[in-house]
Amino acid sequence: MAVAGAGLAGLVAARALRRAGLRPLVVEARDRVGGRTWTRSVPGGAVEAGGQFAGPTQDRLAALAGELGVATFATHHAGRTRIDMAGGRPAYKRAKQLLAELEEMASELPRDAPWAAAHAAEWDAQTFHDWLRDRAEPDAYGVLRMVTTAVFAAEPAELSLLHVLAYIRSAGSVDLLTEVAGGAQERRFVGGAQELSVRLARGLGAGDLHLRSPVRRVRQTPGGVEVDARNLTVRARRAIIAVPPVLGDRIEYDPPLPAGRAELHRRMAPGATIKISCLYGAPFWRDEGLNGSLMRDRGPVTVTFDNSPPDAAHGALVAFSQGDDARALARLPAGERRKAVLEVLGRYFGERAARPSDYVETDWTAEPWTRGCFGGNFGPGGWTRYGPVLREPFGRVHWAGAETSAVWMNYMEGAVRSGERAAAEVIAALGGS
Repeated sequence: MAVAGAGLAGLVAARALRRAGLRPLVVEARDRVGGRTWTRSVPGGAVEAGGQFAGPTQDRLAALAGELGVATFATHHAGRTRIDMAGGRPAYKRAKQLLAELEEMASELPRDAPWAAAHAAEWDAQTFHDWLRDRAEPDAYGVLRMVTTAVFAAEPAELSLLHVLAYIRSAGSVDLLTEVAGGAQERRFVGGAQELSVRLARGLGAGDLHLRSPVRRVRQTPGGVEVDARNLTVRARRAIIAVPPVLGDRIEYDPPLPAGRAELHRRMAPGATIKISCLYGAPFWRDEGLNGSLMRDRGPVTVTFDNSPPDAAHGALVAFSQGDDARALARLPAGERRKAVLEVLGRYFGERAARPSDYVETDWTAEPWTRGCFGGNFGPGGWTRYGPVLREPFGRVHWAGAETSAVWMNYMEGAVRSGERAAAEVIAALGGS
């Protein structure tokens, strides 16, 4: 079996195929495994440049970590969160009311078929901005814009209202999406989330993982599939494509993809994210009663977390610039970007926060084999036009990736579930052999 992509989705699929007695051959464009999870080494330690959090109800991810022996630990959240929102408590209260309204609307959606909901066409015909504009005063809108960019890495005007609702339904609630304790940011992985993929890759057979091998062409033949990568051609019975949809158009398909699937690749756009990690000798903010978290309604940074290791051997703050804030930040020279980010950290966590021992930026929009994070988003019309083909196989070609999961879409949990689903499709198509 051929698997394109050595992120969590592709490697989980390969593991399932191998357990079923099949031989998966995995090809990956990058020089590493892990996809949108990435632990980068720096002189002062290691930083998590990509996906890193896990939380309640992410059961398949937790089970995988347990099987692989990758431990988790609680995200540090004891202490005060720095909050700087125009409008203060009244704006926050109104934002919470609107989020509750969205959660009630989301409960109407079939989790695996949002396009089939009674109001799907109406909700998919408008942007989230359109919906908010009629209900949120400017200050409350600012709070909800911060939440939107933190969750989707995109602006409200870029998102279909139905997409926002589908996301809430996929996770289960707004709190599960947004909270630390009791939410998706509750726990982290010892050694970083990429360690899951590293250990999955070790379970492949000798010669069954090829890095620096982007897929150029997928050709279906009467007897199987030929997957042409930069350095090799894989002849297989079936193929699983586990790359972000935005990269789908960089692969030539023979025969050509159906129009709906080809259009999906162009319409499911990833968010814009710059993730900045700053290292210090110690997590000094804890001594001042702060937990390292910041929420504010203007850029260049709107959200931060304490990202120190479990033993607090050094301190780490991680800052996120997302949506239009990230696009504006990316246009600045490197020195000006650093100055702008550190000015924010210094303002809220003290002068020492503006003087890190290591400063590491990862602009996921500039990563050639990702082109954005956290995952793909649909604008107006996306779900009702292309949702039905999101997981639909194309002949002997199957689709995996966090975007294709009905549960915890665009999260690591979704990636794991998608890999398991795609592998099960292949095994069933081959009669279980």
